[in-house]
Order: sequence, then structure tokens, then C-alpha cells
Amino acid sequence: MSGRMSADDIFAKARAAAVAATGPDERALQIDYTALQKKIHWALGDRKVALCHVNKFLPEGYEEQGRFNMVLLTTGNVVFDMVIGDAYFRYDVVSVSQLDKVQLVDAVWENREKRREEPFLSLRLMHDDEAHLLLALDDHERASVWAFAQAVTAARNPER
Repeated sequence: MSGRMSADDIFAKARAAAVAATGPDERALQIDYTALQKKIHWALGDRKVALCHVNKFLPEGYEEQGRFNMVLLTTGNVVFDMVIGDAYFRYDVVSVSQLDKVQLVDAVWENREKRREEPFLSLRLMHDDEAHLLLALDDHERASVWAFAQAVTAARNPER
């Protein structure tokens, strides 16, 4: 999803993602939405967001921290990785120019529950010992990851 989104727009996406992040056998997220809205405003300020990708499932290494995360790319090419949970909110910020490596993987994984292989698309944005992962397990999520990869690539490696 692209455009020039404000902090209010990102909060609306976070609120919708919080509802969607609750599985049928899980307790619903207990988020103080007023506080979350203030935190998102505080983090983004008046920056405009060009791209937003919501990971429905937390990437490996985030499990203890929250229920889902959102990766944002501002119009000024700054990446925000926001992790949101019941009583948890954190974000990492890195400029696209500071990334050490950008890796896109389009492959299949073995879904042992369903006993079949399923496609996935992931984009890993790495700097120092940190990695920020965008993951698409469904076809409709792939466009968001591709758009992110194209924007980051264009910002880091412009054609001359």
C-alpha cells in the first residue's frame, strides 16, 4: 500500500492489524488504543509515510515482544519497524542509506501443519547486527513487499 500516509493513517492500520492479529483460540489484544495513537504520533511526528507493510505473524526473534509488527518507509527514505503487543510498543529507526544489506527471498516453505509446501516472499533489511523483516505468506501481501523492495533499491542504488 503506498501514498502519503500520516501518523493518523498509520494508527488506523495498526488498529485494524491488532484486530486481525488475534487468532480464534487466542485472547484478544488488550491494547490501550489512545496510548498507542499517541506513541505512533510521537514516533513519526509530521513525517509522511510512503509505504506500510504489516507482518501478520511476528518474525523470528520478536516473539516475546508483541503480537505483530509494521514496517514503514517514509517519503524521506527512513525505515520504522514498530512492534505492537498487549502492553508493548517499540520501534527501530534506520535510514535506507545506513542499511548494510538488502535481501529478497522468493521461495517455498514446508508447512507441516497442512502437509504441503507454500510460497513466501521476504525482504530483509540489515544494518549492523539488526535485521528488519517483511514477510508475505499470502498472494495479496506480496505486492506490499515488492513495492518496499523496489523503493529501497531505488533509494540505495539509483540508476545513473
